[in-house]
Amino acid sequence: MTFHHAATRHTAPAIDAPAKAKFGFWSSMADLVRLVMRSRAQGLKTRLGAALFLVLLGKWTGVIGPLMISRAIDRLNTGHSGGQAVFTAFAGLVMGFVALRFIANAAPYLRDTIFTPVSQMALAQSSKETFAHALGLSLNFHQGKQTGGLARIIDRGARSTDFLLRSVVLNLGPTVLELLMAAYVLTSRFNWRLATVAVATIVIYIAFTFGISNWRIKHRRDLNDADSRAAGLAVDSLMNYETIKTFGAEGRMVAGYETALIDYAYAATKANTSLQLLNGIQAVVLNLGLVTVTLLAGMEVMAGRMSLGGVTACILILQQVYAPLFSLGMNYREIRQAFIDMEQMLDLRALKADITDAPGARALPPASERGAELRFTGVGFQHTARSVGLDDISFVTPPGTTTALVGPSGSGKTTMVRLALRLLDPQQGAVLIDGVDLRQVSQASLRRAVALVPQDVALFNDTLWANIAFANPDASSEDVWAAAEAAELSAFIDGLPYKMETKVGERGLKLSGGERQRVGLARALLANPRLLVLDEATSALDGPTEAAIQATLRKVRTGRTTLVVAHRLSTIVDADQILVIRRGRIVERGDHEALLAKAGEYAALWRRQTRGQNPANARGAVTATQLS
Repeated sequence: MTFHHAATRHTAPAIDAPAKAKFGFWSSMADLVRLVMRSRAQGLKTRLGAALFLVLLGKWTGVIGPLMISRAIDRLNTGHSGGQAVFTAFAGLVMGFVALRFIANAAPYLRDTIFTPVSQMALAQSSKETFAHALGLSLNFHQGKQTGGLARIIDRGARSTDFLLRSVVLNLGPTVLELLMAAYVLTSRFNWRLATVAVATIVIYIAFTFGISNWRIKHRRDLNDADSRAAGLAVDSLMNYETIKTFGAEGRMVAGYETALIDYAYAATKANTSLQLLNGIQAVVLNLGLVTVTLLAGMEVMAGRMSLGGVTACILILQQVYAPLFSLGMNYREIRQAFIDMEQMLDLRALKADITDAPGARALPPASERGAELRFTGVGFQHTARSVGLDDISFVTPPGTTTALVGPSGSGKTTMVRLALRLLDPQQGAVLIDGVDLRQVSQASLRRAVALVPQDVALFNDTLWANIAFANPDASSEDVWAAAEAAELSAFIDGLPYKMETKVGERGLKLSGGERQRVGLARALLANPRLLVLDEATSALDGPTEAAIQATLRKVRTGRTTLVVAHRLSTIVDADQILVIRRGRIVERGDHEALLAKAGEYAALWRRQTRGQNPANARGAVTATQLS
């Protein structure tokens, strides 16, 4: 079979492209509407319709209610000789006013009750989509992220969507409509001068609110940045507490956390001070407007153009308008602040993963009983953070064989493993499994075909059973126990009080390094991959356990291909092919005996690791000396 991939250059970005999200009010509102429609809330359209109807009903009754109390006062004022009939009419109008006020006040509560399932499902949908997007980003992104800060971005961004739905759809829009209703009523029922003053007051209020709120945006952004730094430092410290204790660095970490909190406190002080300034100016504007309207209404009464009830109605209408105006000011501030909260989430969701399924990506061909063929053809890859990358790497691992990668740290072994797993894409050449370029294969089928046992196995804070069965949730109890036994875990598990239900702690820190590696190995074996990748998978094991595991690995290699990264050469002496990597190139290749016979770099490494041992025992008893 002939391959022509080596002559083709495939350029892939080294990191996720940090495309800046284009953030705008209307585009964000459109995104929110689409989010609501994707939320799958029960009775979605019915709930939306009912909530909007209640919003309109509450605003309309709130505006026309004062007209009834105006008529009631006028009836009482002009009907002194009417006796009981006048009072009955007055009482009826008052009861009507109270009923309208009750509807206006009760509508928002009923609206929230109906709309809450929709907003909560939208919040859940936003969190899920952002979380899924973050998990789908590439290895480079996750290696550079700060876990606590990322979690806070997802949480704040999702909660801001819930707030924007409530404030914009159910408060800000209806408030504008209520202002128009009030202006119409003041103009049509009383005097255009009253409406002019009321509208002018509202315009001045909105101008001050928007202007000062925009000025406060920087304070909120600084507040969020300080909050994220403090949260990220706290999570990093708690996750790495063992390292901190080992080096006696508690004081330094607390000092760094204190600095972050002080920055947060300083930013919070500025944000709060500017908020109080805004509240004070808003109160002055609204009260001046109320005084002016009241004085104008009094002048109209003196001129005989307005009744006393009209004055009361003007004051009540203005107060009714002012109530949402206070809410408008708060909502605008909070909306802008929610936009800031959403910015980081949208920037995160704007990142494009550099490892994606190609259009028309297909599944890997069915596995053979011998395992997979792994082929590198002219592969080149250059990290942005390294001066030396892979250069023209070509080799073939036939089905059912074992290929070992050896060489000094930083030579490119781990990069080759990541390319084989398609955690990275080559910038030149191609990586193929069973004759198919990995870039043309769906990631789902590739993940089912390969399994990795890393040197540092990270486990979930769950039971042993859950961690082993993670590779195959549908596995039977017998299969899970068989995988544990193959990884030399059964005796260890039998000695635990809760057996398979034992919790391993965060990242498996309740287990020793060797125990974590055996759990990782059991998990990989349960996946039954056609390509098994072992990245120094037995480095944390003691001698007898390592020997047992090596014997197990020799047995489980049957029917699968194995790619091994090794520092201890004794673990790969029976490999079918050994590749010696230095500075991103293959400098030697062959089996153990052939490479020793060459008396080259591999032979020098072997002598260094077996120095001082009995030559007869050197093949099976090399100590844990690591390559320099």
